[in-house]
This record gives sequence, C-alpha cells and structure tokens, in this order.
Amino acid sequence: MSNEFKDTLKSRRTLEVRGKKFDYFALKAAEKFGEVERLPITLKVLLENLMRREDGRNVTISDIKALASWAKTRKSTHEIAFRPARVLMQDFTGVPAVVDLASMRDAMATLGGDPNLINPLSPVDLVIDHSVMIDSFGNPNAFEENVKREFIRNKERYEFLKWGQNAFNNFKVVPPGTGI
Repeated sequence: MSNEFKDTLKSRRTLEVRGKKFDYFALKAAEKFGEVERLPITLKVLLENLMRREDGRNVTISDIKALASWAKTRKSTHEIAFRPARVLMQDFTGVPAVVDLASMRDAMATLGGDPNLINPLSPVDLVIDHSVMIDSFGNPNAFEENVKREFIRNKERYEFLKWGQNAFNNFKVVPPGTGI
C-alpha cells in the first residue's frame, strides 16, 4: 500500500496464509463510531474500502465515522467515495468502455499529451463468455467447433480487445471458451 494513505484508526493488519502475507483493515477499529457489527455486509465492504483508502482528501476520517455510525439511524446524507479493488465486466459493457479509453488516448495524443497515461484506475477483467452461439451439438467436438466459429464471427472485436489488453495497464481479457 502506498504511503499516501493515513490509517488514522490504526486498523491495518496482516494475515499470513501458507507463507504469503495479506493486508486487511480491521473493522473493529471503527467501533468507537458506532455498532459496526450491525452494519449490512455491503456497508461493511464500503467501510473497509474507506479505511483502506483514507488519504485525508478523497477519503477522510469523517467519511469513515459517517458510515460506521449508519446503524444508529439507518440513514445518512453523507456522501462517500468508493474505489473498487477490482472491476469485473462482461463484453456487452466492456467493449464500449475500451472504445472510450481508446478515444481518450486519441484525444490525449491530439492535445500533445502522453496517451499512455490513460489507463483504468483499478484492475479490470473483461469476460467474454456469453456470446458463444450453438452451431454444433451432440458430438465430442461440439464445444471446440462452436468456440472456433465464435472467433471467426467476431474476429475484429477480439482483435480490438486483444489490442486493449496489450495497450492498457490494469486490463485483462478472458476469452470465450475458457470458462468464467
């Protein structure tokens, strides 16, 4: 984790599993603001995200306090920032996102900037597995034949996504036929 994050509550912990270390932020540290254990799981996820991302500017201790104390009234007007650790997309929404990123890179180059600065902020996995059509069935080679036809039918789209995977940091494509 970068030094730009504060951890005012001193909630950062390390868990070691099979010799590998994982950092997490203990929600118990926020209990002085409210009954954290009574928060719905989705709000606990958001709370941990705020604690992990506290920088004093985008995420402040008052943001953490507002969310941790939500259970008192079960409502809030306090707006919070959320930055996911990972984004999972399917190709219906992912392809337009890659088009947008490519357009931003073109605009950056046109303005004289470095187009390589345009990248997703969080790691993105784009899964292409729902579009396989069934042309072949009832034989041992059906799966392979259908995936092969899928690549032929959508050659330009897959070439574009492969370009995106190589061009952008934090962007990975899971091709059809590999399972989700």
